[in-house]
Amino acid sequence: MSSVSHSAAASGTVRLTVAQALVRYLSQQYIEQRGQEVPLFGGCFAIFGHGNVAGLGEALHAAGDDFPTYRAHNEQGMANAAIAYAKANNRRRIMACTSSIGPGATNMVTSAGLAHVNRLPVLFLPGDTFASRAPDPVLQQVEHFNDPGLSVNDCFRPVSRFFDRITRPEQLLTSLPQALATLLDPVDCGPATLCLPQDVQTLAFEWPEDFFTRRVHHIRRAPVAQEELVAALDTLRTAKRPLLIAGGGVHYSEACEALATFAQQHGIPVVETQAGKGALPWDHARNMGAIGVTGAASANQLAREADVIMAIGSRLQDFTSGSRTLFEAAGQTLISLNVGRFDAAKHGAQQLQCDALRGLEALTAGLGDWAAPDSWVQRQSGLKQEWEAVRESVMADQGLALPTDAQVLGAVNRQATDDTTVVCAAGGLPGELHKLWAASVPGSYHVEYGFSCMGYELAGGMGVKMARPERDIVVVVGDGSYLMLNSELATSVMLGHKLTVVVLDNRGFGCINRLQHATGGAGFNNLLRDCRTVAEGAPKVDFAAHARALGCQAEQVTGIGELEAALERARTSSTTYVIALDTDPLPSTQEGGHWWEVAIPEVSERTEVRDAYQGYLSHKRQQAR
Repeated sequence: MSSVSHSAAASGTVRLTVAQALVRYLSQQYIEQRGQEVPLFGGCFAIFGHGNVAGLGEALHAAGDDFPTYRAHNEQGMANAAIAYAKANNRRRIMACTSSIGPGATNMVTSAGLAHVNRLPVLFLPGDTFASRAPDPVLQQVEHFNDPGLSVNDCFRPVSRFFDRITRPEQLLTSLPQALATLLDPVDCGPATLCLPQDVQTLAFEWPEDFFTRRVHHIRRAPVAQEELVAALDTLRTAKRPLLIAGGGVHYSEACEALATFAQQHGIPVVETQAGKGALPWDHARNMGAIGVTGAASANQLAREADVIMAIGSRLQDFTSGSRTLFEAAGQTLISLNVGRFDAAKHGAQQLQCDALRGLEALTAGLGDWAAPDSWVQRQSGLKQEWEAVRESVMADQGLALPTDAQVLGAVNRQATDDTTVVCAAGGLPGELHKLWAASVPGSYHVEYGFSCMGYELAGGMGVKMARPERDIVVVVGDGSYLMLNSELATSVMLGHKLTVVVLDNRGFGCINRLQHATGGAGFNNLLRDCRTVAEGAPKVDFAAHARALGCQAEQVTGIGELEAALERARTSSTTYVIALDTDPLPSTQEGGHWWEVAIPEVSERTEVRDAYQGYLSHKRQQAR
């Protein structure tokens, strides 16, 4: 929950519809951000239909610039953009999304799952069927014979942190503040859903005027419990080989500087999760790179050797823990500094439940002049140098007509500046980025890998640009994700939010094809050449022509040299610029990394599967129980 300041309550009432009251209330919410009061909501994404056009549509139109409305081309795309907007704002600013009933609403359910997994705030306002039920069944209504009150919007229940259906106007008085409290709470942060039956949206009510008083929110920072702090300090002081894991909570708490101070002052190496990457500059002496399944050899080796590991703001998912085999060795102690009880208690950790910034400040003060042994600092330096040599080698241009993902990312990284933010989500690219990308400053790395949602990339890039218009947004995306959801390219052109997009065409789902082979399977239904097609095969998509049809500037290139030249041209473009190139679907960076549990069939006719199953059992024996 946030703390709120506002002026003295006004007296009297004002007659408004439910939709008008909702929009007026949201437009009066502000947040204190770096000493300034700014609107909490950046506006509302809307695709109108018969479930919201007459009610919310009328109210949003009347609000004008006080609460701007943005039209998108796909409900999932606009919701993904809204989530990226919140993430790029470190959860300090939010967007609302409204849709019609039926498919418009269900298109947003995937995005709600994405926001829920990643602890990111977005306000969903799906239209709903008539509360009166007078015209039932209305167009798009799904009828449940034994539960007439059920609608497709109930799909939002398991993927919302807060859910309500507003069936009477006065319910908004209590439900709307609770939804906002959820969106702003550091622990419960996630999507809030208010279902709005289309007749209820249009009902008028005498609203208390003080409901619309201007409110300024302040993000609550959970304090440090003294007994937990003392225990953590005692554990750290005994450490000979301490290690820090930086998670997304470091960014959301805006604790990156505090982390740098703590790590440098006490000689403790830092490794980064996907959400935590960029908390320290890549060339910071204490930054040992990415940890886990997609981790750097330097980071994972230190995780194996560490005697005390402190995770800061991480939910410790399987990619971070190597499916609970990476830092589960006997004698290791795990401290979890996390604002949330649920995450702090994972892996049997010693808990330090507090805000990341407050916790790091208290630990820095409490440790005083204590520092890790010089031998451990020297160990860090040697491993970091070894990994940097590997990183530069795999990202170097080899002059191949079909370059690897790593070589493409090398070209993009060489062209990047401190003002560049790279955006990605699903497939093999997030793994390569986690291992290899040199993130220069906080906010320069934006990868959604909690839900690993194909189709997030292009819409997400637009959301980041809306949040951070001063930054140069570069989206890297595979052909599979591009084909799944590309419509918001047209939205980015329409709204003037320029992106640079690099499309890597490996003719299919290359990442899952590699996983298929790694688990003993035959190439099947992933690469287009392994799919059921007509005799002529699957079409070769002209991504550049497609992007031009959506209003972008675009070109097709071959090889790394042409890619780097195209990236320079893209920098001078005033509108979204798409660069497509063909890549090799088979290679991935083998250096670094760690085992990831993917269940393998116990019986199979394939020798490769039986062999893979034996390897699977060997790793399972190392897994913590």
